[in-house]
Amino acid sequence: MPAVIVLGTQWGDEGKGKATDQLGQDTDVVVKFNGGNNAGHTVVVNGEKYALHLLPAGILSEGVTPVIGNGVVVDLEVLFYELEEMSARGIDCTKLKISSNAHIIPSYNRIIDRSTEKSLGARQIGTTGRGIGPTYADKMNRIGLRIQDLFDPSILSQKVQSALVTKNQLLEAMGVEAIDPQTVVDELLSYAERVRPMVVDASLIVNEALDRGETVLFEGGQATMLDIDHGTYPFVTSSNPTAGGALTGTGVGPTRIDAVVGVAKAYTTRVGEGPFPTELDNEVGEALRHKGGEFGVTTGRPRRTGWFDSVVVRYSTRINGLTDICLTKLDVLTGYETIPVCVAYEVDGVRMEEMPMDQTGFHHATPIYEELPGWSEDITTARRFEDLPANAQAYILRLEELSKCRISIIGVGPGREETIVRFPLLGQ
Repeated sequence: MPAVIVLGTQWGDEGKGKATDQLGQDTDVVVKFNGGNNAGHTVVVNGEKYALHLLPAGILSEGVTPVIGNGVVVDLEVLFYELEEMSARGIDCTKLKISSNAHIIPSYNRIIDRSTEKSLGARQIGTTGRGIGPTYADKMNRIGLRIQDLFDPSILSQKVQSALVTKNQLLEAMGVEAIDPQTVVDELLSYAERVRPMVVDASLIVNEALDRGETVLFEGGQATMLDIDHGTYPFVTSSNPTAGGALTGTGVGPTRIDAVVGVAKAYTTRVGEGPFPTELDNEVGEALRHKGGEFGVTTGRPRRTGWFDSVVVRYSTRINGLTDICLTKLDVLTGYETIPVCVAYEVDGVRMEEMPMDQTGFHHATPIYEELPGWSEDITTARRFEDLPANAQAYILRLEELSKCRISIIGVGPGREETIVRFPLLGQ
């Protein structure tokens, strides 16, 4: 099974980093295909916790070639800070490759991001303020800066000056000081020689690896419900974290993909604004937040918490064509007498088994719950499905039925080894 996409099925923070890290041990290439440093992965290896923001999780696995694809937006300052931090901890980062077509996050887009979000007041989207959205907007407006532009100072200078004509007008209208184009150019050029050895034709690298029969893992940031096309718009990210985004974000054709693994938390969380039908905006949700350590890796923001929403995961199965689900943080649910699971919504008095067609319907959706019996036994040492308590097994089987996709991997703790492989992937 040489080509596998790993992505989030909810609103992010499902534990994709751990899933990618585990699969990465049996992988030759791990390529990140979307997003930037606006979301992070926490991976625990031998008791050591690593917080990854821009780098692919595969960088933690020896012998793996980590690749940043063309669908990613790159903050060069963050990139080198993260590389230095990893290198200081003994992680070999010398094999990192970056697509020449990946877009750069210039400093002015960080300023615009924060200023624009602040100006929205009560209508804020919940952006991280790291310049991600404005950089993707520049890409679509054809005024973006790409990694390859670092090696042609004349082109880089022309592009920066052109982009800042309208951006400075916007900043001045918001009461923010105009930005000097040459300062931006000088800052970006200071990274050129450091990044040059990493720059490749990522599409060629990945396709040649597949031609050799090597295993390639496509790692998505954020999640399906944050997809710019298929998520809870406008409370979404600026890229496509879905399976289709893996293809356009790396330059690989759909016929090359063998499996699509969706990562789902055993409950649900989201960060930022937007509708969230199963949200527990009470002491139950607060307790779940602290028990699960639900605070953003990159921002530290507390995550909103709620029960498992099978309507959302069923939708993700359909949108992405999931072949398998990796269920994480099952251990966090230990100790509950009963565990509610959302099986459908009620919208204006009508029961809906699938996602409402419009945002207004989703905003007004109230969950219809099914109560499942909980368990009190410690499950962190379980390594086989049969090791789980009967009620935990029943919980998994019901989620599998509701999600319309088999649950192949089950996380019972944060560590790399705290995992049950129910159906092997990548020849595990």
